[in-house]
Amino acid sequence: MIAKILLVEDDPTTRAFLTAATAELPAEVDVADCCATALRLAGERGHDLWLIDANLPDGDGAGLLAALRMQGLRTPALAHTAAQERATLDALRAAGFLDVLVKPMPAAVLQDALRAALGSSRMRVADAQAAFAGNLQVWDDAGALAALNGQQAHVDALRSLFIGELPGTRDGVQAAARSGDADALRASLHRLRASCGFVGASRLGAAVAALQATPHSSEALAQFLGAAQDTLSSV
Repeated sequence: MIAKILLVEDDPTTRAFLTAATAELPAEVDVADCCATALRLAGERGHDLWLIDANLPDGDGAGLLAALRMQGLRTPALAHTAAQERATLDALRAAGFLDVLVKPMPAAVLQDALRAALGSSRMRVADAQAAFAGNLQVWDDAGALAALNGQQAHVDALRSLFIGELPGTRDGVQAAARSGDADALRASLHRLRASCGFVGASRLGAAVAALQATPHSSEALAQFLGAAQDTLSSV
């Protein structure tokens, strides 16, 4: 089945490139050059994916996504931007985008990201990450020490805080997954994945990545819950 994608981009040259590369998936591409047109097209047509520019002449990508969600539309969305600052990219993910593509990018990179977002490769990614998680140690001590300049006391303090919060975080992820609250699940997993990296919770971090890739997978959820329990039981 050919995917239906809404592309929102105001620059004519960039829009032409993104349209041509997206159409090669293959996909049927609707094009909007502003928020107003995007809102109209999204309401009129059922899209499988939105590809939204972070900056538009009548608003911004995060605001457009929020307006679309207020209309009750739950189509997954990718952002694209020329910005490279970490804070900007993190803010877009926190706004609800599955991921952020930095322009310019090769057509192959764009197409791989679109396929992943559309779900054609999600299960393969999740399976690989789940298998990887099962082979990982619960804690990556060397990585945690390196991240904190070799200060063991800082590692111990952060891990203690992390373990104290983990039961509540785990329960929140489980509740959001089982209720189908995609926004709450995405936000919780995004925060948890960053925390895992800081404290070296390698097995749990890989399980979080697998659940992010397939948020509707009961197997990925079970993998996550098992990794959370292993992490809690290790201390």
